[in-house]
Amino acid sequence: MKVLSAASELFPLVKTGGLADVTGALPAALAAEGVEVTSIIPGYPAVMAALEKAVPFHAYKDLFGGAAQLLRGTAHGLDIIAIDAPHLFDRPGNPYLGKDGLDWPDNAGRFAALGKAAADVAGGINRRYRADVLHCHDWQAALGPVYARFLDGPKSVMTVHNIAFQGQFPATVFGLLGLPQQAFAIDGVEYYGNVGYLKGGLATADAITTVSPSYAQEICTPEYGMGLDGLLRARRQVLRGIVNGIDTDVWDPAKDTLITENYSAKTLKKRVANKRTLEARFKLAPGDGLLHGVVSRLTWQKGMDIFATSLDALVATGARLALLGTGETAIENAIFEASMRHPGRIGVIIGYSEELSHLLQAGADTILVPSRFEPCGLTQLYGLHYGCVPVVARTGGLNDTVIDANDAALQAGAATGLQFAPVDEATLEHTLARTAECFADPKLWRGLQKRGMEQDVSWARSAAAYAQLYRNLVKVPHP
Repeated sequence: MKVLSAASELFPLVKTGGLADVTGALPAALAAEGVEVTSIIPGYPAVMAALEKAVPFHAYKDLFGGAAQLLRGTAHGLDIIAIDAPHLFDRPGNPYLGKDGLDWPDNAGRFAALGKAAADVAGGINRRYRADVLHCHDWQAALGPVYARFLDGPKSVMTVHNIAFQGQFPATVFGLLGLPQQAFAIDGVEYYGNVGYLKGGLATADAITTVSPSYAQEICTPEYGMGLDGLLRARRQVLRGIVNGIDTDVWDPAKDTLITENYSAKTLKKRVANKRTLEARFKLAPGDGLLHGVVSRLTWQKGMDIFATSLDALVATGARLALLGTGETAIENAIFEASMRHPGRIGVIIGYSEELSHLLQAGADTILVPSRFEPCGLTQLYGLHYGCVPVVARTGGLNDTVIDANDAALQAGAATGLQFAPVDEATLEHTLARTAECFADPKLWRGLQKRGMEQDVSWARSAAAYAQLYRNLVKVPHP
């Protein structure tokens, strides 16, 4: 079984969020299921620098504005096909944004090239390789199923990691795509008179997945579907949710090289060394009291506006906070102001650091995820695996992966964290107080940590589900 995975990010080559962690870890997990995954990715500078043993795979005289070639090689143990198109991808920094922080004006062409090349490769443009299934991730690769459907390519899977990001462009873009005119229709890329990349992928893929069962249900509703709920309800029979996993080779407290001291569920007392380092890095007063952690984009979706207004209440419970993130300026400023009011109690680092994200999971007592919606979330999975108790909103994948410490779950010995809903200031502050009460009971807290660490958060079960999905697809002809 050969699968071509198409995405705009791939860890450890290029990462802006959880998408890269998924596309980087899934190939190895699928190999255990007898699925051979090749990943096609834009030839950003970091990708081209890491590519080894590269050989020419295909050449384009004109790929959305210039000559390009596909190179096949390896990088960090991954089988890669890189789209070497300097006019589209040889740009420093963020893969989507220019130095001004705005989208590159040619993003429509850049990511149409990803979808087109993915469909070409999967369809056998080079006779040495043809995929059984083309698996495309998020809007940047979502034209892959469209090209595959209208240009007689292989079966396709479209995975939605966050339906809020859809890749919508003016109707004039359609003329650049090289698709037949019938593709500009309700069962193609047309979306309220414009071109919708994700909409097109959802309309044409043979199977649709998203990253948790709860999110699969939520996106079929007007509240969470972001305008695509009607389409998803119509295609509900091919939609399913498969919870993400984490790479337990990269994320393993027993052998993580990015933390101060390694530990396991049997040696939880060793976590204190990581707590001391975390306090020092975030300039927090040292102590054994409750220390909350946050690793997040500081945005409305993540509930960080509500969180920022609840920081005084957090400190009032006797707790401290170490926060790593970046996002909306108003939220950043509100959190900074709270840190100035509570020196030594709230530590803030604006930005992202892979090292610090590992240290936060290893040293904080909780990981807070107050998202308004969360397709799956990896942060809480890292928390479970590291004995860093998740405190999460009851939505999407957070709901599917964390068991609330209510009386029934505690008595049954099943609780792994704390959940709350709705996402508002009063409910969040009540949950922060409830968390402090749980932490004050060492036996209860140690039980939450150990049960979390016992959960299987690897890719094993999810990879098996994807493998079965692929096998089912290749048995059934196109509708």
